[in-house]
Amino acid sequence: MSSRPGSRCLTVTVQPALQRFVDDELLRAPMLADQLVEETLLAIKRGGAGGSLRERQLTADVLRALHDHRQLVVREFVRALREQTQRELEQAAPTRPALPSGPGGLSLVDESQVEVDVEISRAIEAIASVAEHELREVMSFTSSLVGDMDVARDYNPLRPEVIVQALWQAAQALPLARAFQLAFMRHASQPLAQLMRKAYAGACARLEAMGIEPATYRTVIIFGSQRGRRQQDSFFDPQTNRTESPVTLPPPGTRAAAAEAAVAAAAAAPARPSLEEVLARADEALRTLDALSERPQREALRQQQRQQMEQSSAPASERELADLVGRLFDTLLGNRRLAPDLQNLMARLQSAALRLALRDRALLDNPTHPLWLFLDRLALQGELHPPPPDPERAQMLRFAHGLLDALTSEQPRDADPFRWARERLLAYERNRFEQRRGAVDAELQSLQALEDQLVAGGPPPTSPGALDIGQLDTVPADLLEDLSRAGPGKDHPADGARWLEGLRSGDWVHMFMQGSWVNAQLLWYGSHREYRLFADGASASTWAIRRGALERMLEMQLLTALTPRSLIREAGERVLHRAEERA
Repeated sequence: MSSRPGSRCLTVTVQPALQRFVDDELLRAPMLADQLVEETLLAIKRGGAGGSLRERQLTADVLRALHDHRQLVVREFVRALREQTQRELEQAAPTRPALPSGPGGLSLVDESQVEVDVEISRAIEAIASVAEHELREVMSFTSSLVGDMDVARDYNPLRPEVIVQALWQAAQALPLARAFQLAFMRHASQPLAQLMRKAYAGACARLEAMGIEPATYRTVIIFGSQRGRRQQDSFFDPQTNRTESPVTLPPPGTRAAAAEAAVAAAAAAPARPSLEEVLARADEALRTLDALSERPQREALRQQQRQQMEQSSAPASERELADLVGRLFDTLLGNRRLAPDLQNLMARLQSAALRLALRDRALLDNPTHPLWLFLDRLALQGELHPPPPDPERAQMLRFAHGLLDALTSEQPRDADPFRWARERLLAYERNRFEQRRGAVDAELQSLQALEDQLVAGGPPPTSPGALDIGQLDTVPADLLEDLSRAGPGKDHPADGARWLEGLRSGDWVHMFMQGSWVNAQLLWYGSHREYRLFADGASASTWAIRRGALERMLEMQLLTALTPRSLIREAGERVLHRAEERA
């Protein structure tokens, strides 16, 4: 397996069942590619009569090129698809290649790249829309193949973005100018979507025929209800309305033994502990969990806490409030967008939330309370840092647990400690920003010189090594609604031009870059604001992007604001919806 320059290569072990599935599907790739060319030729012929003279000439040239180079397009599609799926399999493996520890390559992005992004995003959306049901089925089957019965993530190596990247590689094999290659993409997107719908359906049918049981989506554990008191060790799946048998805990990890000992100690506690004793023991037990411990271990601790609170001397009103807070955190922790190692942190805040709610019930109706703002900012760290087991993420988790240790020792009774904790977290982010900014000082000087010469109308600087301008990577878009019809998303700025000009160093944005959504931080902008340098939150990569490219990305919704989500608001809405359904 090859790795990027400067990266550490770790052993990658792909689940054999998933590997066999991919190998079997790739055997059908040549037939899929040949059918795609055939369907695209028919689509071009059907639509050839419309359009302007220039468009008719363009499609005629694409038609001739496809006839002459049909086998080349098929061969290049299959080759690119094999490479793309291999990378996807490596990412799905339990141990992935570590991210580079030093600064990544600096890529320069201009307006021409964005035109490619738009066509790629439309092709991805075409597949996602036409094959929406089939994609969900494939996701559940591939999760089963790797043993993730909660469908915690999408393990499908043949997702729409992978297929479309292979299509773009095949389009570039045509000996034509960029405009003709993009025209081919436009004509091929709908035929490809229809073919992939059939391909996904066929894959599911073959897996089902082999006896593969599809995984079910994340199970929610309902505590404190009458059902829970009658069957304390059972799990309720709201999708099937069935009570499932308990999940078998995985073998003990590095710190799992301490967590299991904490569960046993909690179970052997006095029958009527005080409320503070229950909360303190629960937090200590959660603190012993390894950052990546399996969810059942954490939920077993939380279930013990709920049961002991029912046995305590707390009045009925307190028990009812504890049940409501517990259901809110059940829903919050079941959010699939919340990273598993961050879920352990969130669980530790449940005791603090209950303490405050007992003093002020308005806490549960106020999503802007400092406790919830701290929780939201803490959850955002999972999206702003590299995935585990990167050392930078481990450092963030240690810092966050330290903050929670301080909060726990103080047993906060008002909002001030959470204001302090959020300020400390923001200070941690600023320190990280300053370190990343300092690491690219040399690149910033070269980038400013490039901007000065560009504004003055002169040639760009030619000093070797100043910028890795050869890395003009495409900026493909992920799944979006049809860009020609879609309105701005909830985080998309209403006044894009003003928002773009108002970005300051240290601000975070959400953008499509090098094949996927990334959360990027603005490290620097030039004195003429023609260039801006962004850094990927999850890797060492940086991108210098011109003003025109950013404006085009903003227009096509490939760039938007990044703000913390209100997790408690989302959880409250879901809990209320479930209560209305039961009523």
